[in-house]
Amino acid sequence: MEDMSQYPLELNGDDVPMVRFMNVSKRYGDLTVLDALNLDIQQSEMVTVIGPSGSGKTTVLRMLMTLEKINEGVIYVDGKPLTHMEKNGVLVPASDSYIRSVKGDIGMCFQHFNLFPHMTALQNCIEAPIHVLKMNKKEAIERAEDMLEMVGLADKKDQHPIRLSGGQQQRVAIARALCMRPKVMLLDEVTSALDPEVIGEVTNVIKKLVAEHNLTMLMVTHQMGFARDISDRVCFFFDGKIEEQGTPTALFDNPQRERTQQFLSAVKSAD
Repeated sequence: MEDMSQYPLELNGDDVPMVRFMNVSKRYGDLTVLDALNLDIQQSEMVTVIGPSGSGKTTVLRMLMTLEKINEGVIYVDGKPLTHMEKNGVLVPASDSYIRSVKGDIGMCFQHFNLFPHMTALQNCIEAPIHVLKMNKKEAIERAEDMLEMVGLADKKDQHPIRLSGGQQQRVAIARALCMRPKVMLLDEVTSALDPEVIGEVTNVIKKLVAEHNLTMLMVTHQMGFARDISDRVCFFFDGKIEEQGTPTALFDNPQRERTQQFLSAVKSAD
């Protein structure tokens, strides 16, 4: 049984990270997917996670979205525990109702869009603000129209997903996530299901988010050029741990660890 007294009930101080993974482990039976991970992501920082399949990178996002329960450690968002809650002066695993109350700070865009096919782009964007945030419909529509305009799809608001290209659907998915006003945005291989000619549509929107909005972002991608262009920091994951991390220039141009060098060499050869 893990000693939870080692973990603070809240993070305090002048430099509290927006996201903190503190000794976080995740196992499936005998398989350790994340191994005592420690990772801080600062306010407005854009961090990209790269690594081979099975290295734990997507699991990091799933933990933050509370789609999976962790086995050890604590995840904090904006100084407050996400995976745990206070009880009698110590942290205990969070209840479902507690998780629902705090996970609204996190938005996620998936590889396969996950739009509701029977709803228009606008209806997709107002669904959660109305039903989760209890926003009135007029305000939700105004916010959705603003977000669709930001991603360049104001003229497509009344179209159903089947009438939109893959790039347009992914941009609607980004707008939908932004309508919830998240503090942290998670991006899971958001360009990998797209045709090459429309990838630029989505990457340009994400670059705009990074440049113009005060969002903290965590992205998993296999596109090294995109990671280099957009990131403040790149983390290379291997065997459930951060093998190496640094600025894009440092990590891509001068990797220090042999496993990082091997991975980047293999990716370059594949391109």
